[in-house]
Amino acid sequence: MKRSVLIVLVLVFAFVAVPSFAAPVPSKTAANQSLESRDADLALVRDVVANNQVAQALASRGFTQEQIDSRLAQLNSQDLHQLAQNLNQLQAAGLTRQEWLWVAIGAIAALIIVIAVS
Repeated sequence: MKRSVLIVLVLVFAFVAVPSFAAPVPSKTAANQSLESRDADLALVRDVVANNQVAQALASRGFTQEQIDSRLAQLNSQDLHQLAQNLNQLQAAGLTRQEWLWVAIGAIAALIIVIAVS
């Protein structure tokens, strides 16, 4: 009985320590987006891709500037606009520092509970 209570407590603390990462998703834009708006979105995305850190990350994965430009040009207006609107939400792969902090807090809490019970 005592062991099952311990397991339940550890699981509860582990799930409470991990934050939720859900976010609202914007709706797609209208299909009749103007060419000026598309050009502005394309310029914005290209500016971000031209950033040194972004360019180095893409180059390390084997993408040339020409490949990136051609793939951006292939995007339809809706997807390009959505990408341009959500650039500030993009992050590098892997966990952020805050996410690692939550993982560490959960692990420490679980370790304290295990040590306190034994």
